[in-house]
Amino acid sequence: MIILKKIKIKEGYTIRYQNLPHFITPTVVGWIDVFTYQACRDIVIECLDYCIKNKGMILYGYAIMSNHIHLIIQSEQGKLSDLVKDFKKFIAKSF
Repeated sequence: MIILKKIKIKEGYTIRYQNLPHFITPTVVGWIDVFTYQACRDIVIECLDYCIKNKGMILYGYAIMSNHIHLIIQSEQGKLSDLVKDFKKFIAKSF
C-alpha cells in the first residue's frame, strides 16, 4: 500500500507514515533542466545507489525527468523524512 497524502507545513511537506512506501518528487530550484546532461543523471543514480547501500533505502521505482525526479521509496528503519533529507543533501553536495 502506498500512502500519497502529505500535510503541507511552513517548511514544506511532512511524511506521516514513516515506515510505508511513498511517491515523492524532488525538484530542481527554479525548474532548471539540469538532468538533460548525462553527468547529472549519473550523479542521481550514484546517490540512489549510496542511499540503498548505506541509508536503508528501498527503491521501488524512479524516473529522472529534465528538472525533477519521481521516486517510490521506503525506509528500512522507518525514518523516511531523514532518508529524503539525506538524499537531497547528498545530491546537492555532489553538484
